[in-house]
Amino acid sequence: MIKNRRKLYKFYRELDAKENLSYKEAVRIYDALHKEAVALGVISHENIWDGFEVDLRIAKAINGLKCVRKADKKNSSKVRRR
Repeated sequence: MIKNRRKLYKFYRELDAKENLSYKEAVRIYDALHKEAVALGVISHENIWDGFEVDLRIAKAINGLKCVRKADKKNSSKVRRR
Protein backbone atom coordinates (compact mmCIF):
# COMPACT_ATOMS: atom_id res chain seq x y z
CA MET A 1 0.00 0.00 0.00
CA ILE A 2 1.29 3.45 -0.89
CA LYS A 3 1.26 5.69 2.17
CA ASN A 4 3.34 8.62 0.94
CA ARG A 5 2.81 9.43 -2.71
CA ARG A 6 5.36 12.25 -2.73
CA LYS A 7 8.14 9.93 -1.58
CA LEU A 8 7.16 7.41 -4.22
CA TYR A 9 7.23 10.01 -7.01
CA LYS A 10 10.57 11.30 -5.75
CA PHE A 11 11.91 7.74 -5.78
CA TYR A 12 10.73 7.21 -9.38
CA ARG A 13 12.24 10.50 -10.54
CA GLU A 14 15.59 9.60 -8.96
CA LEU A 15 15.43 6.10 -10.42
CA ASP A 16 14.71 7.47 -13.90
CA ALA A 17 17.65 9.86 -13.61
CA LYS A 18 20.01 7.06 -12.54
CA GLU A 19 18.91 4.42 -15.04
CA ASN A 20 18.42 6.58 -18.13
CA LEU A 21 17.32 3.64 -20.31
CA SER A 22 17.17 4.04 -24.04
CA TYR A 23 14.11 2.92 -25.94
CA LYS A 24 16.01 -0.08 -27.34
CA GLU A 25 17.09 -1.18 -23.86
CA ALA A 26 13.55 -0.84 -22.51
CA VAL A 27 12.15 -2.92 -25.40
CA ARG A 28 14.85 -5.55 -24.87
CA ILE A 29 13.94 -5.83 -21.17
CA TYR A 30 10.23 -6.03 -22.02
CA ASP A 31 10.86 -8.78 -24.58
CA ALA A 32 12.93 -10.76 -22.07
CA LEU A 33 10.19 -10.48 -19.43
CA HIS A 34 7.54 -11.48 -21.97
CA LYS A 35 9.55 -14.54 -23.06
CA GLU A 36 10.00 -15.55 -19.42
CA ALA A 37 6.25 -15.24 -18.76
CA VAL A 38 5.51 -17.40 -21.82
CA ALA A 39 8.11 -19.97 -20.71
CA LEU A 40 6.52 -20.12 -17.25
CA GLY A 41 3.10 -20.61 -18.81
CA VAL A 42 1.63 -17.51 -17.23
CA ILE A 43 0.68 -16.12 -20.64
CA SER A 44 0.82 -17.41 -24.18
CA HIS A 45 1.18 -15.63 -27.47
CA GLU A 46 -2.47 -16.33 -28.27
CA ASN A 47 -4.06 -15.09 -25.06
CA ILE A 48 -2.28 -11.82 -24.34
CA TRP A 49 -5.39 -9.75 -25.16
CA ASP A 50 -8.04 -12.30 -24.14
CA GLY A 51 -10.55 -10.73 -21.84
CA PHE A 52 -9.22 -7.22 -22.33
CA GLU A 53 -12.48 -5.91 -23.76
CA VAL A 54 -14.42 -7.34 -20.82
CA ASP A 55 -11.99 -5.77 -18.35
CA LEU A 56 -12.25 -2.47 -20.17
CA ARG A 57 -16.07 -2.52 -20.03
CA ILE A 58 -16.00 -3.36 -16.33
CA ALA A 59 -13.53 -0.54 -15.64
CA LYS A 60 -15.68 1.92 -17.56
CA ALA A 61 -18.75 0.82 -15.64
CA ILE A 62 -17.00 1.17 -12.28
CA ASN A 63 -15.61 4.58 -13.18
CA GLY A 64 -19.06 5.61 -14.37
CA LEU A 65 -20.55 4.58 -11.05
CA LYS A 66 -17.97 6.67 -9.21
CA CYS A 67 -18.96 9.70 -11.30
CA VAL A 68 -22.64 9.07 -10.65
CA ARG A 69 -22.05 8.71 -6.92
CA LYS A 70 -20.13 12.00 -6.82
CA ALA A 71 -22.94 13.72 -8.70
CA ASP A 72 -25.52 12.18 -6.35
CA LYS A 73 -23.64 13.48 -3.33
CA LYS A 74 -23.50 16.97 -4.80
CA ASN A 75 -27.19 16.91 -5.75
CA SER A 76 -28.31 15.43 -2.43
CA SER A 77 -27.07 18.50 -0.60
CA LYS A 78 -29.26 20.67 -2.84
CA VAL A 79 -32.41 18.60 -2.27
CA ARG A 80 -34.65 19.80 0.56
CA ARG A 81 -35.56 17.23 3.10
CA ARG A 82 -39.06 17.40 4.56
